[in-house]
Amino acid sequence: MRPNLFRQKLAAGEPTLGTHILSAWPTLVELVGRTGHYDYIEFTAEYAPFNLHDLDNLGRAFEVAGLAGMIKAEQSEWMHQAMRAIGAGFQSMLFADVRTVEDARACVQAVRAETPGRTGLMGVGMRRDVGVVIEGGSPAYVQALDEVVIAIMVEKRQCVEDIENILSVPGLDMVQFGPVDYAMSIGEAGNARHPDVQKAERLTIETALKKGLHPRVELGNPDMAAKYIEMGVKHFCIGWDVGILYGWWKENGAKLRGTVEGR
Repeated sequence: MRPNLFRQKLAAGEPTLGTHILSAWPTLVELVGRTGHYDYIEFTAEYAPFNLHDLDNLGRAFEVAGLAGMIKAEQSEWMHQAMRAIGAGFQSMLFADVRTVEDARACVQAVRAETPGRTGLMGVGMRRDVGVVIEGGSPAYVQALDEVVIAIMVEKRQCVEDIENILSVPGLDMVQFGPVDYAMSIGEAGNARHPDVQKAERLTIETALKKGLHPRVELGNPDMAAKYIEMGVKHFCIGWDVGILYGWWKENGAKLRGTVEGR
């Protein structure tokens, strides 16, 4: 079984840095790995088109690049995507749209083994993570499921209103506040800077730290990190492949068009 590099970082109390991809092209994973600056990549599957072969290919790319893989699973696919992604070689799950204690428990159940002493529903599979036929159902497999990093999105009004109880669910590791979704859920669509949104973000981070969980923050640029570091945050994820491409195309396309047209 492949060591969980992400879990090792968390256990050692070290900071982590990730980035996002929506493209399932595995060569992008290798390129990120070659920079030497990232610990893991989040495949934001909630927004992306992909198939099961893509998950296997991304799993291989993580191994080649020496990175851990996280997948963001949409609310209607928590169990299925966890089963298939972990089986493909992903070592962390980020569950979207958690609203209740029951939701948080369901996220943990989708990852951990169904065996005495655990609360999970994950069974045995003939997939990449176990060498297809080598470690399936073994004690090493159960231990590997224990080490999968479980992160949840705090992005709904109901979740913030019951944040103390939700973040007390055993098995959770990491917490990510989603300001855009939260703003929409409180009737402030498009206003992620609203004071109530900022208040909810701080509450999420403070509650996570109090509960011994790891708050993670998504950044648009590195200059945004300082205020979160002061709050005790050590885990960041920066950049989306689609946003990087759009920004480059927009800026440089405008410059070149201006040059060509004499403006």
